[in-house]
Amino acid sequence: MIDFTWKVIEKDLQGLAARVTASSRNIANANTPKYAKRIVSFEDQLRDVIDSGKKLKMKLTNDMHIPTLPNAVADVQPVEIRVPDEIYRLDGNNVDPEREMAILSEARMLYSAMSRFAAKKLNGLRTVITGR
Repeated sequence: MIDFTWKVIEKDLQGLAARVTASSRNIANANTPKYAKRIVSFEDQLRDVIDSGKKLKMKLTNDMHIPTLPNAVADVQPVEIRVPDEIYRLDGNNVDPEREMAILSEARMLYSAMSRFAAKKLNGLRTVITGR
């Protein structure tokens, strides 16, 4: 059985990969007139699921009820949002290449850190299984 931590690690890596893809696409379109940058959001959803044990959950008694927050890690999906209202240049493009490079670097560092965390967790499980 996969534990909660592995599911969170998987969703975090999935969200960070989506952010890298969106940021790379933004950089590639930095000179495209009227291109609107894209941002990826997933941390708030993931945090709500992680903290859900601390909050009172509403019971859904009908399929028509609207859930208040994602109930499981599997329900968390990275959301790509188009940002058309911030104008950076006169041609209507709103991509700031320096900012996108910073976002890309941050996402890569977080991805690397989460990968190292997963490797350490796996190494700990391997030690428990082998008894060494």
